[in-house]
Amino acid sequence: MINTLIGDIGHASVIVAFVAAIVSSYAYFMASRAKVEATGDNSWRNLARGAFYVHGAAVLLVVFALFNIIYEHRYEYYYAWSHSSNHLPVYYMISCFWEGQEGSFLLWIFWHVLLGVVLMNSGKKNKMWEAPVMAMFSFVQLFLTSMILGVVIGDVKIGSSPFILMRDFMTDAPVFAMDPNFVPQDGTGLNPLLQNYWMVIHPPTLFLGFAATLVPFAFAMAGLWKGKFTEWVKPALPWSHFAAGILGVGIIMGAYWAYETLNFGGYWNWDPVENAVYIPWLVLVGAIHTMIAFRRGKSGLKASYILVISSFLLILYATFLTRSGILGNASVHSFTDLGLSGQLFAYLAAFAVLAIGLLVYKWKSIPTTEKELSTYNGEFWVFIGAAVLCLAGFQVLVTTSIPVYNSFLGFIGIESNAALPADQIEHYTKFQLWAGVGIALLTGIGQLLWWQKGEKTKSSFLDSIMLPGMLTLLFASLIIVLSKLGAFPETVDNPVYITLLVAALFAVFANLSIILNLLHKKVSLSGGAVSHIGIALMLIGILFSSGYSNIISQNTSGMLYSREFPEEINRDNVLLWRNTPVEMDKYTVSYHGQYLEVKDVPEYVNRELLFPTADEYKAIARADIKVNDKVYFKTGDTLELHSPENTYYKVEYKEREGDDQFTLYPRAQVNPNMGLLASPDIKHFADKDLYSHVSSVPDPSEEKDWGELQEYEVAAGDTIILNDYVAVFNGIEPIKEVPGVVLGEGDVAVQADMKIYGERKDYHAHPVLMIKDQMMGRLPEEIADLGLRITFLNIDTENNRFKIGVNATQKDYIILKAMEKPLVNVLWIGTILMAVGFTMAIVRRNQEGPGAAKAPRPKKPRKVQAA
Repeated sequence: MINTLIGDIGHASVIVAFVAAIVSSYAYFMASRAKVEATGDNSWRNLARGAFYVHGAAVLLVVFALFNIIYEHRYEYYYAWSHSSNHLPVYYMISCFWEGQEGSFLLWIFWHVLLGVVLMNSGKKNKMWEAPVMAMFSFVQLFLTSMILGVVIGDVKIGSSPFILMRDFMTDAPVFAMDPNFVPQDGTGLNPLLQNYWMVIHPPTLFLGFAATLVPFAFAMAGLWKGKFTEWVKPALPWSHFAAGILGVGIIMGAYWAYETLNFGGYWNWDPVENAVYIPWLVLVGAIHTMIAFRRGKSGLKASYILVISSFLLILYATFLTRSGILGNASVHSFTDLGLSGQLFAYLAAFAVLAIGLLVYKWKSIPTTEKELSTYNGEFWVFIGAAVLCLAGFQVLVTTSIPVYNSFLGFIGIESNAALPADQIEHYTKFQLWAGVGIALLTGIGQLLWWQKGEKTKSSFLDSIMLPGMLTLLFASLIIVLSKLGAFPETVDNPVYITLLVAALFAVFANLSIILNLLHKKVSLSGGAVSHIGIALMLIGILFSSGYSNIISQNTSGMLYSREFPEEINRDNVLLWRNTPVEMDKYTVSYHGQYLEVKDVPEYVNRELLFPTADEYKAIARADIKVNDKVYFKTGDTLELHSPENTYYKVEYKEREGDDQFTLYPRAQVNPNMGLLASPDIKHFADKDLYSHVSSVPDPSEEKDWGELQEYEVAAGDTIILNDYVAVFNGIEPIKEVPGVVLGEGDVAVQADMKIYGERKDYHAHPVLMIKDQMMGRLPEEIADLGLRITFLNIDTENNRFKIGVNATQKDYIILKAMEKPLVNVLWIGTILMAVGFTMAIVRRNQEGPGAAKAPRPKKPRKVQAA
């Protein structure tokens, strides 16, 4: 019988978490009423707290139960079967947890629990905010928990449970009709593209960013609800920094995963799912700037409300886009629809109506200032910067939402076939590039005016801008001149690119001058300048690594590899026959065979040294497996493979006019459902990356086309010619073990000893001839480097001669694409600086005094004397 205890515990815990969220939300709502606050009655608050702790404990139990069914390979559960397999290491089992929709929702819920506990225990300074803020938190948890509830009431399904059994999910499968207790022996496994360490840390970071956007939203809603229109900004601001910093780092983690795992040659492809996360991040960063402006100059409060609320609603909209199935085939990252599209829309609509309705209702009560902002005022440029960020997000939002327009029009009976741009990268870049120019300039100008001392006039501004401006022109000119001298693959002469370069350099030097001026005051004051330098460096890194990426694997042979290949493969790739050097740009490149990843061996192992067994995750060593003279496995040892479906192709690079020499191992897998899945290997230099990936390989599922068998009769010491290679037959020797074969009493096995002289190295072949159970068997030796298969055919014991058979085939090859990505490290360095700047800003905001920003007092009307 199937043991369903752990699943029952998990499902029951989801129900408990859902009910507790309802109780906590209602109790916190009651605790927030003015009458309760006036009397000091804490009974509702204590009930709400207790319910939230119960909710948190239930969520932890759900997390434990779900991971348990994955870790223990409980394939009676559909979630475990569809996302994991027997041979996955533990760290990839963690990735299995959030590969599915239900697991990712649970991750999001988990982060909300932790953030809620922190808010409830943040001390006296936020005590007055606990009830209204946590009421919003609990209300959000109610909706999120409903997504994994998995309850059917009549014809209505609420949520999708991760604890559904295979037999209940696949009710039409014949195997369950025959045996309701059938349990598969193995799962389908984790998506091969997700088997990467970045997929272990990127999703939790990203979902923490998602969760953290709720905190400033909850404070803003609490401020509207309780009429504390200005006080909410102070506690919300450090959380906004935290959310933007974590979300930004999570986005870049995903970009680096794409850079290291996917083969499109970049880190950002303007995929709708990528865009859906990018948009709320831009808006949230804009909100931070308007909140800071309000803290200083009492202006921009309404804008802060709009942007903080919008950032959270855009997170919900991103969730709807990626999980409702509405994107269809428009994105390679989106989830399939689990029947939750109605719930997801209700989730989005509920908070949109609640937030926008409350904002409209309280709009006239939100205090404003009549203070006029001059062009030499820092707050003015902060608002302009926030506007540019929002416009950049709006442009991406409008295009990304095209599938939503089509769906909505279809719903009301209007047919629409609007499509996303054919070249999405060009479409978005032509707008976002100019947004980058504006952001870079504004971060420089705004910071200089923000920290300007004394009277803010034209002359004082010109004085502060003089040195950064001169350094900008100097360094921009130097870069352009160096590019003309060949420092970069291409000359920097594109006017648009030069404009972005100048703007980004100005941002670096302007903010650097701010940091130098603030060092004698307090280091934490410079957090904004540090993050702005990080953003500027990211723009420079993006400019050069994308705008001046250089494909060095141009096909100069004049040969068309295949008419079935796209033009790009025939034009931008080089064909590498095994062990045949080819000149490519300034390198001599050669391909040296297929390698596998073996457990407990620090380097990849040549596939030719491994004899396959019936278990694809195990192999037998044909020879000693050693690295740097250290033997890890001896001949005949059984060893385990990490991922037998992944093949690593050894490619050696050598500079023709230098001493630089290195080896790369790009990975590829021919997946029966997804085709060729290729991941690059990257050689990192200080000023660039050399990015190499396999574009095509011989299909391993197809039988090799071996030529006609050529037979040779030889004696020990004879020399023969095998397909233009000289070979020496040294003789035979008996063996006691045959890889993959169990020899019984009376069975005999011998192997031939042959040496073949290749162009670059010598090879030893040991084909086996055996008699097992009075039947003759042969185990040929294949030398892929030479395209030879050698078979020990027979022994003439009377004349002491031996018959050897040889087949020849086309040599192994790969088609390789290689490109240089200049200054890509500047992008990653900029990301780190951006995160450091956000961290400094969080520390600074938490250290600020207890005083809250106060609403500007309305001016008293002047008395008019009667005539």
